[in-house]
Amino acid sequence: MDLIRRPCVRFEIVYDARVVIDEAVFRYDPTGADRPGKVLALHLNYPSRIAQRGRAPAAPSFFLKPSTSVSASGTPIHRPTGTELLAFEGEIALVVGERVRDVPIERAWDAVRAVTAANDFGVYDLRHVDKGSNLRSKGGDGFTPLGPAALDARAVDPAALRVRTWVDGELVQEDTTAELVFPFAQLVADVSQLITLEPGDVVLTGTPAGSSVVVPGQTVEVEVDAPTVPGTPSTGRLVTPVAEGTVAPGRYGAGPKVDDEQREQAWGSREAAGLPAAFELTDELKDKINTVGTATLSAQLRKQGLDAVSIDGVRPLTPGTRLVGRARTMRFVPFREDLSARHGGGYNAQKRGFDALNPGDVLVVEARGELGTGTIGDILALRAVSRGAAGFVSDGGVRDSRAVAGTGLPVFAATVHPAVLGRRHVPWDLDLTIACGGAAVQPGDVIVGDDDGVVVIPPGLVEDVVEGALQQEDEERFIAEQVSAGAAVEGLYALTGEWRAAYEAQRQERR
Repeated sequence: MDLIRRPCVRFEIVYDARVVIDEAVFRYDPTGADRPGKVLALHLNYPSRIAQRGRAPAAPSFFLKPSTSVSASGTPIHRPTGTELLAFEGEIALVVGERVRDVPIERAWDAVRAVTAANDFGVYDLRHVDKGSNLRSKGGDGFTPLGPAALDARAVDPAALRVRTWVDGELVQEDTTAELVFPFAQLVADVSQLITLEPGDVVLTGTPAGSSVVVPGQTVEVEVDAPTVPGTPSTGRLVTPVAEGTVAPGRYGAGPKVDDEQREQAWGSREAAGLPAAFELTDELKDKINTVGTATLSAQLRKQGLDAVSIDGVRPLTPGTRLVGRARTMRFVPFREDLSARHGGGYNAQKRGFDALNPGDVLVVEARGELGTGTIGDILALRAVSRGAAGFVSDGGVRDSRAVAGTGLPVFAATVHPAVLGRRHVPWDLDLTIACGGAAVQPGDVIVGDDDGVVVIPPGLVEDVVEGALQQEDEERFIAEQVSAGAAVEGLYALTGEWRAAYEAQRQERR
């Protein structure tokens, strides 16, 4: 793989099947002379895909694909018999040009010989048995098409590449490398800390949003180019026809298994997968929730058998504050010097959590009821506002409380305190089930707060709970009117007998 390279000039040496096409492009033969010894694939990198997945990785996360998964342009991929969720992922592949181990990030790009187009195919039906390693789901023969040409790494800017994917001629993925979470040099440096990279090895760098399912008879094409380079050098289109396989996995081990979650992830959305719409906290539903108090909602949740859904000990930073939104969660662990040194600084879980907020989100923090420090300050409150967040809840403290209140972000917390987070906490992880104020909170739960406190409503119960609360408050309006007029509460609160009949009659008149 030794090539004499000069920037923006033709290669001086050509070997085997490699043929120079122009100053920056040469043919790439992944099943012959250029066959990689190993393929390392990244889980998440493009912001568009991260937003789609709802996970914000703190560091690059890789998995291995066998070299036997590699195929060339024009080679069909066979969907295993008995499976339904074969998904494509158009990607940029880095081709290593020299043997490196623990290469510094400053010279990591020098270890890359070329970039080419890749398609990281996967069968979601097989993820259940080895999710994470992805061996069964993404390691099958032909599941890593590469090529057909490669761009000389010296002739392109790694932050100015473009990847596009077509299915049956329709553009379905398009993104650039301008805003990757993990730049290419970091990927090479990171993986080389433990794994020796050798000439020909391939690093897959993640896929943008738009990945979805294909079926036999369709054709997927991927192209990588450099739009900012004169002439826009390109890898050409990597063509992969999809065919029906003849081998049914599971005869000697785990077989296909799918559910609606896998279908949604494979297709990219519930709508694309043909599934019923997931729960949505619509503006109309928010308006209804905002007409009832948390006390009424708590009573209705108890009728549903849920009596442990109040976040105890928290109060609004600004009295009169109203809060309605969907939960995102964050967990802090107790301060420990070594853990804080590794996880407390830099782009830690707390900062990533605020950066990942979406409109309508309520960030709920597990601070273990620790009152000796703050868990949010004015800068992060401003970030939450800029992201369109609906609020913040913590069973810990708030620092910069006046400035935080001034941002307009609805904040509920246990106390105010001047100390920084690192006095008692280490930011640990995001978007998992947590405990806050004695209540279990899961991502996606509906959070409602007012001067009485904060309640947690499971999404599947929201509509029933809200309708019950509206009915309860209407009854209590009637009861209050009668008590104000001098009526005794016996038989009136709660409504029974003649009072019930009187209420129903009034209700009919209002219709």
